[in-house]
Amino acid sequence: MRVLAIDTALSNCAAAVLDDGEDTACFDAIGEEIGRGHAERLMDMIGEVMAETSTAFSDLDRVAVTVGPGSFTGLRVGLAVARGFGLVLSKPVVGITTLAAIARSSAPRDAGGPLLVALTGKGEEVYCQEFTAFGDAIGNASVRTLTDLAATSSKSIRLAGSGADSVAASLGLPQEQILSRLGYPGIREVAELGILADPVVSAPSPLYLRPPDATPQTRGRIERQ
Repeated sequence: MRVLAIDTALSNCAAAVLDDGEDTACFDAIGEEIGRGHAERLMDMIGEVMAETSTAFSDLDRVAVTVGPGSFTGLRVGLAVARGFGLVLSKPVVGITTLAAIARSSAPRDAGGPLLVALTGKGEEVYCQEFTAFGDAIGNASVRTLTDLAATSSKSIRLAGSGADSVAASLGLPQEQILSRLGYPGIREVAELGILADPVVSAPSPLYLRPPDATPQTRGRIERQ
């Protein structure tokens, strides 16, 4: 299967083509930590990885895109591009969470405690989800406070993500239990999860765990009669 993977959810902008076929295996990726400006860079990156792997758009079997947690603006860019390709090519588009992709790259794959992937949020909030030591999700992604995590989390838990240090400090965990401090997912892991995903249940819909900071303006609105 040949997949085009796209990530614009956080500070990174990345694209990759991965083919896991025995006779056609290939992988090429390009990424850049840019903070903002995903829309200006993404299409060029896609063009580069498609050219490097000699892939025509008609050769793609599906498109994978990160769906969050992430920035509202970044998510819209990646999702719009991925859905556009899916519509034009009549190919499935699957959504991959940033937390799952970080878990895939960080999971120790041993018999130890679970892995909590935590991304830094506002104040003492973190966007997080628990995974097994093999990277399989346990429960749903959510917004948790450091105080809440300290009161409910096992001391055997391992940590990954940009919020790992804050969570470790709150729980009093040693540095050895921090497996990574990744602030965004690796694009290869997004592509690999894209191949494994079931299009029926992995919809390319944004995963918003908290409402936007901006609120709709109500003053001066004309009421319908």
